[in-house]
Amino acid sequence: MKNHIERVVNLNASVERVWIALTDHNEFGSWFRLSLHSPFKVGEVTHGEVTYPGHEGLPFWARVEAMAEPHRFSFVWPVDETVQPDDQRLDQKSTLVEFILEPSGNGSKLTIRESGFEKLPKNKSVQAFRDNEGGWDAQTKNIRDFLE
Repeated sequence: MKNHIERVVNLNASVERVWIALTDHNEFGSWFRLSLHSPFKVGEVTHGEVTYPGHEGLPFWARVEAMAEPHRFSFVWPVDETVQPDDQRLDQKSTLVEFILEPSGNGSKLTIRESGFEKLPKNKSVQAFRDNEGGWDAQTKNIRDFLE
């Protein structure tokens, strides 16, 4: 099994505009299908609920690892809704999501990379990888639709 998922999407929007769509919690929630309760801040946990049809109300949280404006935004998130941010073994129950932005022609190139599947227990890693692989396909479409 691969250790990471990577998607690259070219967007007809400036790096600065895409940065806002990624890092403003309200905009992120709009295209990612979440209702988030607080802004993203490095080292802090943002909580919310999923609004994606068929999954409404599921809890969501992410701990922001980096915000290097306007090129890199990353967070750690759990492999399932039972994992809490203060879990002592969080490194074995979460993955790292990175959004990397570069100018490309008149728009932007967004690389989305999720890594850390190899740290998960075997019974969780395969399913999490499968679920998230399809999820990132949907989210690349969502952000494109949101920005264009």
